[in-house]
Amino acid sequence: MNRHANALWNGDLKTGTGRVTVESQAFVDQPYSFKTRFEDGTGLNPEELIAASHASCFSMATSAQLGERGITNATIETTSVITMENLALTKSALTVKISAPGADEATVTEAANAAKEGCPISKVLNLEITLDLTVSV
Repeated sequence: MNRHANALWNGDLKTGTGRVTVESQAFVDQPYSFKTRFEDGTGLNPEELIAASHASCFSMATSAQLGERGITNATIETTSVITMENLALTKSALTVKISAPGADEATVTEAANAAKEGCPISKVLNLEITLDLTVSV
């Protein structure tokens, strides 16, 4: 399986602008710029796309891990905060709320930890990954 996105950039770094489109057409020709990345401009930036990828991948990986443990009625809400320092991504802080009525809390926690290590996006990120987990059973 291959997935793709396209980005177009015009101009210099500080005053130029770009447009990004993803294969699924979930967003098309969305703007990005120096201001959207390093200031408070309106538009996308690569770090928030990585955060979205990590949050969604982790939630799916957790669902798979829970399913392997016989827990199929869970709700998983994940937020990823990507930290950039000195032009390097250094951390993805995952904050996760899992509701799994009737499940064993230790089993849910085990599944979330396994997902943190096994999620394909976690595997590709070369940074610290933290997990702040809240479980309700």
